[in-house]
Amino acid sequence: MQDNNLNAVPGHVGHADQAASDIFFMRAACAQAQLAWNEGEVPVGAVVVKDGIVIATGYNRPIVDHDPTAHAEIMALRRAAEVLGNYRLPGCELYVTLEPCVMCAGAMMHARLARVVFGATDAKTGVAGSVLNIFEQSQLNHHTQVSGGVLAEECAQLLKDFFASRRREVAEKKRQAKSEIPSI
Repeated sequence: MQDNNLNAVPGHVGHADQAASDIFFMRAACAQAQLAWNEGEVPVGAVVVKDGIVIATGYNRPIVDHDPTAHAEIMALRRAAEVLGNYRLPGCELYVTLEPCVMCAGAMMHARLARVVFGATDAKTGVAGSVLNIFEQSQLNHHTQVSGGVLAEECAQLLKDFFASRRREVAEKKRQAKSEIPSI
């Protein structure tokens, strides 16, 4: 009998092949990123996993929600906290398509996540090793294991394609605006 549960890793038991699990869940995060793109948001997606099962999802919504905190990770953390009935998420893993920013990293550590896995690096605002690594700060009272680079090329390409599309749209609007200006 075929298992139709798309939220669980096929054959995932305890310490099953971590790389295969990471790819499986990062693909789920990529699907969330596509939902963000569909709404005109920067395509970043996240999923929270507990015991090999996706318990919450999220994607970027700051523009739609008029909320600067509505990053994919925050949206997924909020939903996971609701599902578990606790703001602390011990034993949970968060998969996100882009290296977290300082706001999201702080929320992840406050949630007491066991692990954070990200796809593409972010040379401008990433705090899991690109700009700095907040997760390595020994002064902090909680430490979360971090893995980066899972499906990095796919995650980065999604962002590149989104911004290229956006630049084309802006250029087309400018071209149309110029052609509509009456000559004197």
